[in-house]
Amino acid sequence: MARRSKMRKLILVGLLTLAGIAEAHAQLAIIAHKAVPVDQLTQAQVRDYYTGDVKSWNDKMPVVVLDLKAQSEIKEAFYKFLGLTSSRMKSIWLKKLLMGEGDPPEALKSEEEVLKKVASTPGAIGYVNQSKVSGEVKTLRIVEKEKR
Repeated sequence: MARRSKMRKLILVGLLTLAGIAEAHAQLAIIAHKAVPVDQLTQAQVRDYYTGDVKSWNDKMPVVVLDLKAQSEIKEAFYKFLGLTSSRMKSIWLKKLLMGEGDPPEALKSEEEVLKKVASTPGAIGYVNQSKVSGEVKTLRIVEKEKR
């Protein structure tokens, strides 16, 4: 009986270790519609699109910014990459909205919705876990998520 208990604990520890390793290597992908005229972006460029400072791609196609609605690990990693908090982003967009300088990013319920909307919307940019990326979108940047 005690032997089984020890074996279960060892298996559980092994599974948790493997889960931790997989999570430590999970990556965030910044994606865009295939028609977007760029193949990669810097952190500053992504921030400019997400804060509304830049509203069109270099071919004048409007940028359609997509965000995730609920707080999640992937959203937290994305905002950390931008160097902004969710509350700071909200205040930036509230100010722009009040000044008539644009609307905040459309917030979708899931990464799957972001992927689908980016694939079907010319000019769209979003972010998802790299494991969810399909051939229907263009990957502009891979960001390694930091360990906690």
